[in-house]
Amino acid sequence: MRLFFSRFLRAAKLDVTLYQEVAADPLLLNQAWITVLIYAMLSSWGSFGRAGAVGSNIAMISSLIGWYVWAFFTYFLATKLFRETSAETQRTDRKAVIRVMGFATAPGVIRLLGIIPGLGIAVLVVASIWMIAAATIAVKQALAIESTARAAGACIIGWIIGAILQGLLIVVLLSVFGVS
Repeated sequence: MRLFFSRFLRAAKLDVTLYQEVAADPLLLNQAWITVLIYAMLSSWGSFGRAGAVGSNIAMISSLIGWYVWAFFTYFLATKLFRETSAETQRTDRKAVIRVMGFATAPGVIRLLGIIPGLGIAVLVVASIWMIAAATIAVKQALAIESTARAAGACIIGWIIGAILQGLLIVVLLSVFGVS
């Protein structure tokens, strides 16, 4: 357990060596999923804590789906659209990207502070920028991308797609379940 929390903190500190370890070790997939679940739970409490149990559950589900869409599109964009031509960078390990993107959500736990009135938007912006920076480092390590700009481009566009889908999902689910 202590090792997991150490990895969690290293991920939040944007430790490049952690992302190299995670990309190389397939046994860390469960820890990556746990990191995503912790992020989804805390961000839902921070974002929709005042909306009650239904609102928090909807936010958690949409966070999980939004993260997966972000990870999928980041992988797709990094390997197809932003692909580098050198032979060394042809590695396209989908599971390694899932693992590192899971740990890249560690900085997002600060979204819990969004439950404090007046801090919601500021915390969301800071957490999003921090997570995109972590994802950029993570994807760069997992796919051996040399260009930080290419990795950042894939992560930012993937994040935008995931955020739009997550926002639409929240609106639809909140209206379906009658949460205001």
